Amino acid sequence: MTSDVRELSPAPERPRPATWPAVRALLLRLHFYAGVLVAPFLLVAATTGLLYAASFQIEKIVYSHELTAPVPAGQTMLPLARQIAAARTAHPEGTVGAVRPAAEPGATTQVLLDAPDLPESTRLAVFVDPYTGEVRGSLESYGSSGALPVRAWISTFHRHLQLGEPGRLYSELAASWLWAVALGGVVLWLSHRRRALKPDLKARGLRRTLSWHGSVGLWITAGLLFLSATGLTWSAYAGANVDKVQTALGWTTPALPGTAGDHSGHAGHGGGTTTEADTDRIVAAAAGAGLSGPLEVAWPAEPGAAFTVKEMDREWPQRNDQVAVDAATGRVTGELRFDDFPLVAKLVRWGIDGHMGVLFGLPNQILLMALAAGLICMIVWGYRMWWQRRPTRGFAAPYARGAWRAVPLPVLLPVGLVAIAVGVFIPLLGISLLAFLAVDAVLGRVRAARAATAPARQSDPPA
Repeated sequence: MTSDVRELSPAPERPRPATWPAVRALLLRLHFYAGVLVAPFLLVAATTGLLYAASFQIEKIVYSHELTAPVPAGQTMLPLARQIAAARTAHPEGTVGAVRPAAEPGATTQVLLDAPDLPESTRLAVFVDPYTGEVRGSLESYGSSGALPVRAWISTFHRHLQLGEPGRLYSELAASWLWAVALGGVVLWLSHRRRALKPDLKARGLRRTLSWHGSVGLWITAGLLFLSATGLTWSAYAGANVDKVQTALGWTTPALPGTAGDHSGHAGHGGGTTTEADTDRIVAAAAGAGLSGPLEVAWPAEPGAAFTVKEMDREWPQRNDQVAVDAATGRVTGELRFDDFPLVAKLVRWGIDGHMGVLFGLPNQILLMALAAGLICMIVWGYRMWWQRRPTRGFAAPYARGAWRAVPLPVLLPVGLVAIAVGVFIPLLGISLLAFLAVDAVLGRVRAARAATAPARQSDPPA
């Protein structure tokens, strides 16, 4: 009878694991692997980014002779035509592509020439004294930002370590994981029973390092998320997906209307003296349309097309208007106001300028340097915690394996689907995540094999 009762009695249910402890264990293991394996890429990106944020001031110091000119008392600036003619005389091998008139007293005019044997997206900038027409020097100018050699070198070093397109994978991998590591760290720190907004200065050892790592990370998370998001817009693979989404939803930057023309008899790209004489008229027409310096007058790519005049004041993003001007008549044929940009296009513009350190000028650069320094400290503290957790010899082991098995299926399934979607949209994150899982599986197999052979070794007779 007793045996019958035992057979009929329901088996005691195993206690179900709490959801959050299981999720936290999974986050700990992922945060550990990402921190150990991706941190070197983040460290390089943060160090080169810190250097790039300071490159604007370095550029002003190194090229002060080319960028500045003495202001004679009572003397006005020469017509742009004469300044351009001086640049062309000094460098007859180049054709005029654009000119950036002196934006303020004491600054030089930059005449941008398309010259042979220059790298892609690079022009020869000829610096002309706007008061005397003296050519004060010439330097290579890279991209729309007009970066001069020192800043251009630091910029490419930050983007791809001077390794070309293959080197871009390092920066994209860093940007792909930065947001995930930062958000995971915030969740783990807020779930810690000793969470705080400032480090515990009384703690010692591992607890002290963790206190600094967690509290500083909490303060800089918003900035790290911003750097990650804006950095991905420039990346090769995730950036291409971002462009597809923007195009599909109509969030791209609109084109300037009125740049085509039919004045076939008028000089075109790199034109002669007639075009130079028209430059002052073009600038006057742009000023009449409300544009103010600093300006860039870009020569048309085809003969007869209109000139493009753009505001180049990236410190104040609302000053990014541009107009198309017919050089033959001085008439404005098209306008593109920054206020007319879609909201997402404006956010992208602000984000890129903020990432580059030109938004609001020096305060932006100081903030970037602070974020880069904070990220460097976070990485150093992270590796220090790994070392402090070590056993007698070697490095500390990762957190316990198999944490994902304890996560309830209703939670694990949507998390897995989100991870797959994010991995497809940000390919380097998805590929590296699969690599982490493969490494984790191999380590688990190796440890299981060692554990299985350990009793057999202990039972062997001594030699």
